[in-house]
Amino acid sequence: MNAPAPKISFVSLGCPKALVDSERILTHLRAEGYELARRHDGADVVIVNTCGFLDSAKAESLQAIGDAMAENGRVIVTGCMGAQPEEIREKYPNLLAVTGPQAYESVVAAVHEAVPPAHDPFLDLVPPQGVKLTPRHYAYLKISEGCNNRCTFCIIPQLRGDLVSRPAGDVLREAEKLVKAGVRELLVVSQDTSAYGIDTRYAASPWRDREVRARFYDLAAALGELGAWVRLHYVYPYPHVDEVIPLMAEGRILPYLDMPLQHASTAVLRRMRRPGNQEKMLERIRAWRATCPDLAIRSTFIVGFPGETEAEFEELLAWLKEARLERVGCFQYEPVRGAPANALGEAVPDAVKAERQRRFMEAQAAISLRLQKAKVGKRLPVIIDEAGPTLARGRSKYDAPEIDGSVHVAFRRPVRVGDIVTVKIERADTYDLHGTAV
Repeated sequence: MNAPAPKISFVSLGCPKALVDSERILTHLRAEGYELARRHDGADVVIVNTCGFLDSAKAESLQAIGDAMAENGRVIVTGCMGAQPEEIREKYPNLLAVTGPQAYESVVAAVHEAVPPAHDPFLDLVPPQGVKLTPRHYAYLKISEGCNNRCTFCIIPQLRGDLVSRPAGDVLREAEKLVKAGVRELLVVSQDTSAYGIDTRYAASPWRDREVRARFYDLAAALGELGAWVRLHYVYPYPHVDEVIPLMAEGRILPYLDMPLQHASTAVLRRMRRPGNQEKMLERIRAWRATCPDLAIRSTFIVGFPGETEAEFEELLAWLKEARLERVGCFQYEPVRGAPANALGEAVPDAVKAERQRRFMEAQAAISLRLQKAKVGKRLPVIIDEAGPTLARGRSKYDAPEIDGSVHVAFRRPVRVGDIVTVKIERADTYDLHGTAV
């Protein structure tokens, strides 16, 4: 009689890049015969993939580790916080193992030591696209690890190292498997997507009947051949980003750019060690919209950065009103242990940070509502995320999952999760749209 398959409980915290790491670990373990447990107390071992970027994220990670220890007691920790294990070990000395980000082999080795695999290794237990933690109809496609930038508020390079790009052929073959398995939307992610291939000097690799260079434009164009929605995230505004906008205008990839700009004041951007000429950024945005009129730009901004004055914040507000970005997030600066920004200027009081965040989001809400109302009367393709008997919730090509708005859809003919349907927009809220499938 065969022994029961060992069971793994998994917690994945942090950004989509970490989610892809979790999927890789689970795919490897599933191939070796491990099963996934729904509860910690029913598992042979628990893996916690941590986030270590902000103190609030570290607190969430420590809480998740503590919960796993309380409910199970056999816990392996990996991820960004694992790159600095002392804090974890100090609080939880009895962990089975602590590994850093991207340390797949170390995680698997720790699992093997805690509970050896039990199945016949010749048995195929994994679908070709691997184990996914997202719904079946969309998936994150990670194209590189690490980052070459040295933004003063960020310690990602300390945690994940410098840029390491995947060969274009490997990325495209993974994307093909995902699409073949039913994925309708590919969300391209990395720490710095537009830097893709710089580290390899854009080396070409084979795909199908040709060679494809590891270059931002070439990869985007090739992904656009697969018949799925392709959405670009974490695009740093290098000059060559301009080349990709025509692909959006032609409908080969989605007219969507997730571009974290962080601020608009030249002085603040200089302290952040980010590109500092936002007047040129406005010019580029105008040029992009002239090429692709339905382009949607999502960005994130930080208020209360050390030394930020009221005048610098007002500069940001003025820029925001001029840029009229479709989707915007705003975060209060939070000190990160080991980040150079902590010593750059006088700390902004928490009350001032909160008040600036409120003013920023009020200004953006007015912009968003005007842009949303302009969509009323239009017919938009919508990918369905949830479907009920008569109502569904989905997203337009202007909306990424989890972070942007939704389209609430009334329908007469049945729709299923993953369907892409045409919706006539009848009403707009600040962030969501409402309409009827046609």
